[in-house]
Amino acid sequence: MRRSRVTTLAAVALTGALALAGCAKDSGGGSAPPAGGGNQAESCKKNPVPAGGGGGSTGTTSTGPKVDASALKVGLAYDIGGRGDASFNDSAAAGLDKAKADMGLKETKELTAAPNEPEDAKQSRLRQLAQEGFNPIIAVGFAYAKSVQAVAAQFPNTKFAVVDDDTVQLPNVTGLVFAEEQGSFLVGVAAVYKSKNCHVGFVGGVNVPLIQKFEAGFKQGVKAASNDAKVEAEYITPAGDFTGFQDPAKGNVVANGEISRGADVIYQAAGASGKGVFEAAKSKNVLAIGVDSDQYNQKTVENSRDVIITSMLKRVDVAVYDYVRAVAGNTLNTLPKRFDLKADGVGYATSGGKIDDIKATLDAYKQQIIDGKITVSDKPSS
Repeated sequence: MRRSRVTTLAAVALTGALALAGCAKDSGGGSAPPAGGGNQAESCKKNPVPAGGGGGSTGTTSTGPKVDASALKVGLAYDIGGRGDASFNDSAAAGLDKAKADMGLKETKELTAAPNEPEDAKQSRLRQLAQEGFNPIIAVGFAYAKSVQAVAAQFPNTKFAVVDDDTVQLPNVTGLVFAEEQGSFLVGVAAVYKSKNCHVGFVGGVNVPLIQKFEAGFKQGVKAASNDAKVEAEYITPAGDFTGFQDPAKGNVVANGEISRGADVIYQAAGASGKGVFEAAKSKNVLAIGVDSDQYNQKTVENSRDVIITSMLKRVDVAVYDYVRAVAGNTLNTLPKRFDLKADGVGYATSGGKIDDIKATLDAYKQQIIDGKITVSDKPSS
């Protein structure tokens, strides 16, 4: 395993450069909290909560006139991990399943990428779907961007969508992108409020700009909640090695390292590797935050659900559902340019009731972001 970054305020203090402005105070370690959370140590002073508040993520897709999608044949090309990853791909699958239930969608086909596969494998997968008459075709993940660019040009009458990329400038391609940093900000606040050590951690799957958005928002949320809090940030693999999204054992090792340094709430954005992060949290009796799907309710990680206090909801399910609906209704121009907090494209989960006591606080920060009073950067601090 190669670690691409480790960020703690203690380490920064040794070099004399602050990683998080105003977070210089070291509140000390302390024992790990019991599973289920609790209030912060008194030494971790929280910043004033902004005025206002709104509702948390409702978990619903858009409403409107009933749409019939029974004539569509929808192809879904998953990223590595596929259906069953308890994260990003499963969220896409949930959107497809809801489209079947709500809109009468009948014919679908799902294909899955292999770790570190060559580019032509992605193109072959998309081309296969197009040749078999699937239309639209949804590519789940930015890794498909180049392949969609090539294949969509060959099939101009087939509609394509790319989750997490909007760089393909073809008339038959729609980008479905998100404000991951906004949702991550909110769970950063939650992490501070549920930490006893005033010390939290982030585990990313692969060190790429997309996952850095999760880190960036999380760190800013932590800083907004408390100037005292420490943050660990580490990636399972560097850019170019996408096995970091499908290696629970390495996720476990990285999480255990952060826990050993004092982090008692760990936020993971690591795909299927997040299972290992959850297992590490449970074995060390600390807390965890999921990502993409409401992971408290995911069957594949149910053995760790008692330590999952919330999940940052990246509503790939909403985007997939809304895209299918827009294709069926010929209303693609109504889709949001970016699925952010205002569009219910990101948010946080409340399953399990473990953050019910701080929901008003999270909603106050949420409203500040929606109103433009807080701007969340998508670039992590150094």
